[in-house]
Amino acid sequence: MTLDPQLVSLLACPDTHHTPLDYDEAAATLTCTQCGRVFPIRDGIPVLLLDEATMPGASTGDAEAP
Repeated sequence: MTLDPQLVSLLACPDTHHTPLDYDEAAATLTCTQCGRVFPIRDGIPVLLLDEATMPGASTGDAEAP
């Protein structure tokens, strides 16, 4: 499922820096352009919870602690 480009342009990292996110349609993820957290997209809905995000290089099951 593809996210609307207008929606993607409004989304930002929920951490204190609120940096824009890069959308990877093939991986169904949004990645913070500053901290590198990777947020999943489940059933077409971006999950922008810090507890659900992973850091680059971390295994899929590891969540980043706040």
